Amino acid sequence: MSCGEPHEKDCSEVLDHLYEYLDREMPAGECAEFQVHLDECSPCLEKYGLEQAVKKLVKRCCGHDDVPTDLRSKVMGRIELIRAGETVPEVSVLDQARHEQAQREQAADARDAAAAPSEADAADNTAHAE
Repeated sequence: MSCGEPHEKDCSEVLDHLYEYLDREMPAGECAEFQVHLDECSPCLEKYGLEQAVKKLVKRCCGHDDVPTDLRSKVMGRIELIRAGETVPEVSVLDQARHEQAQREQAADARDAAAAPSEADAADNTAHAE
């Protein structure tokens, strides 16, 4: 995508890093360059507006879902694998993180159950106390 006008920062580069800009994960100096480009380039500004609207819609519709605590690190790990040209596992990062979270919760429940006295033990202790 390009408006056909020369820019200091190429449209393809702007669009490649659009979500970093949207998510405020970009260094301040680069943000300023992006803003200059968006002020000059209506096709990129339109794409930015569309992606911003999609992000707001997703947040409104899905913002209440519990996200596994380690999801961000897993996603960043996958991105690094892709950048390094390594093969990436077929399983979804979100599915993998949810599965691991469920395993941790099951293990915690099992520990809690093992630590708590059983109902039979509690009844037996009550009978002996009387």
